[in-house]
Amino acid sequence: MVQGCTSDAGKTTLVAALCRILARRGVKVAPFKPQNMALNSAVTADGGEIGRAQALQAMAAWIAPRVDFNPVLLKPTTDRRAQVIVHGHAIDTLDARDYHAYKTVAMTAVMESWQRLKDEFDCVLIEGAGSPAEINLRDRDIANMGFAEAADVPVILVADIDRGGVFAHLVGTLDLLSASEQNRVIGFVINRFRGDIGLLESGLDWLEARTGKPVIGVLPYLHGLMLDAEDAIATGSAAKPDARLKAVAIAYPRCSNHNDLDPLRLHPEVDFRWIGPGDALPACDLVVLPGSKAVQADLAWLREQGHETALRRHLRYGGKLVGICGGFQMLGRLLHDPHGLEGDAASIAGLGLLDCETELEPEKQLRNVTGTLALPGAPRVAGYEIHMGVTRGAALSRPAALLDGNPDGAISADNAILGSYCHGLFDTPDALTALLAWAGLAAPQAVDFGARREADLDRLADAVEGALKLDMLGLG
Repeated sequence: MVQGCTSDAGKTTLVAALCRILARRGVKVAPFKPQNMALNSAVTADGGEIGRAQALQAMAAWIAPRVDFNPVLLKPTTDRRAQVIVHGHAIDTLDARDYHAYKTVAMTAVMESWQRLKDEFDCVLIEGAGSPAEINLRDRDIANMGFAEAADVPVILVADIDRGGVFAHLVGTLDLLSASEQNRVIGFVINRFRGDIGLLESGLDWLEARTGKPVIGVLPYLHGLMLDAEDAIATGSAAKPDARLKAVAIAYPRCSNHNDLDPLRLHPEVDFRWIGPGDALPACDLVVLPGSKAVQADLAWLREQGHETALRRHLRYGGKLVGICGGFQMLGRLLHDPHGLEGDAASIAGLGLLDCETELEPEKQLRNVTGTLALPGAPRVAGYEIHMGVTRGAALSRPAALLDGNPDGAISADNAILGSYCHGLFDTPDALTALLAWAGLAAPQAVDFGARREADLDRLADAVEGALKLDMLGLG
């Protein structure tokens, strides 16, 4: 089990790297995260929903994602409440206190999945969540040491040196564990190191002497690594001297599946940025409204930021606008949430840019889809749908795509606005090229995001294989 001193310490990438290292050696390996909290998710081959990070780790292991890889997924709807997904399907929306009481039930689901994976795979690589040293969350813990103790597995503790304070993170975390939990920790991994390793060695010697635990490896900082983020929006991007099209996406508070925009961030001819709180919408060629876990609340936030007026100005000046899933729902005339599934039961006005309206229904729709976009050349598109909204209206008579033989979304009569329920809209090379051409980029360069992901998984695995003392993990 890989646990971290903090969120974003490197747990996800280390597990992904080890999945690829073992898969390349012919080991039948699977990832496992007992509990994840993230708004980035994926649809599995068995028709459920798991964290996007576990789908990435499954890709690294060259296997199809399944619900057992992430049996409990929490998707925050507010600062205090989250939709609880067990074995791939939403069971309720709970506040933090109620979920804490529910953890004993959730642990049963976790152990069922763990047993199935143990029975089928040669090796299961487990990822913790956040930090194991959160004292207030120790009772009924199912995500870190609570699971490690129940499953009787050894633990690697990883810390991010790029944040600073790496020795305090590791020693402090270890000191806050119980004696039996400390005994489970077989060693440390230091992540994202850059510089002269010789200047670090005295610290490594001190750490080993202080704790009695070995340093299993120091992983290098890998610049430009392009892998699906677990939850936090990836805002950084390299300079693009060849950029010919300017695109932005609005990062509202409950923005979900924002990895949909990674192909735009990657494309060498696209100057892409996220628009966050307090940012004005700049002059650009393309604006994207991504998915949302709380569409009404995020639309209200968008209006508070002044973006509704800016979007109308953007369209008047000839810009293009794409809405994906929740962003598509915002484009319509009305949003109805009669059951209070994402907040208070209410109906509110949408942006009114497409002649349609959406009603949220209790049953979530989950499916992997393939098809074609309603753009020149009928480019192939592949992705997945995760939504509770059902959209109806005249705008749907001009669908944006045909997915598995069914019409999806809408394109406005003036060809300036495109809405779709398809996550992964930009993922395939043909769809990305066609959408950029639609947005005004003449003869876009073809970019294969899937191939780039595969190359970066191999690059990551090579770096980890060269930096870890794999014999300490029984992998030498």
